Amino acid sequence: MQKIDWASKTALITGASSGIGELTALLLAEKGLRVILTARREERLLLLQSAINSSGGKAEIFPADLGLETNRELLFNFLQSNNLVPDVLVNNAGIAWYGYIHKMPWYLARDIIRLNNEAAIHLSLLLMPAMLDHHFGRIVNIGSIAGKLPEQGIAIYSASKAFLDAASKSMFRDLRGSGVTVSVLRSGPVKTDFFDTAREKENGRSVPAESLAIDPSRVAKKVWGLLLHPRRYAYVPGWLILSPLLEILFANVVDLVGPLLLKHTKE
Repeated sequence: MQKIDWASKTALITGASSGIGELTALLLAEKGLRVILTARREERLLLLQSAINSSGGKAEIFPADLGLETNRELLFNFLQSNNLVPDVLVNNAGIAWYGYIHKMPWYLARDIIRLNNEAAIHLSLLLMPAMLDHHFGRIVNIGSIAGKLPEQGIAIYSASKAFLDAASKSMFRDLRGSGVTVSVLRSGPVKTDFFDTAREKENGRSVPAESLAIDPSRVAKKVWGLLLHPRRYAYVPGWLILSPLLEILFANVVDLVGPLLLKHTKE
């Protein structure tokens, strides 16, 4: 296998202002890649850019709400005009909500679909042609075990991750032999402000899985592993590869216990 010169590569990381996105940006910059950081919070992006550049890395920022199609097109135009069309895309931006589905406002369901699904697919389709021209590209979609193990309280979020999971695997097969790969990273709960954001939204509730959350650095390392050794999917932590069996073997138990967990969470 030909050794890849990662110092000549550029990575676009969405949702880069905190958590998984931030630590992935720091790790990839440490490995020599130029990183392009995008998220809504400009002040956080500026701090991260400064930290990377002062450590000898190369970082550019593009503050934007990627839930809006026009902003994704503006980002693509920015990349083209500055000769920054990336070799690597990490679709990390995402939002969630936990609570009773009948209490979920439509605008929140719509925003989850727009950011978790539309943004990831739109950016992938915008960037893929250049990757194919160069016979090299890596797209890593940050998924969730919720996409394979739907639970109470996260109907729309689970559906968004199931969509991303299916799309990623199909694209991986479509692109076989092209030099471009698409992977989905099925993560368990991660210690980020993701939980606070979900709880603070209208009619949202505390997420029980927060107590089981792992450090986001573990997800960042797995992203790097997928860049080095691309495959259809990977789990983090690794033992979660067994999680689909829970739905097969214990669905009836989950049907009973899940609603009790939702009932006893705080709004």
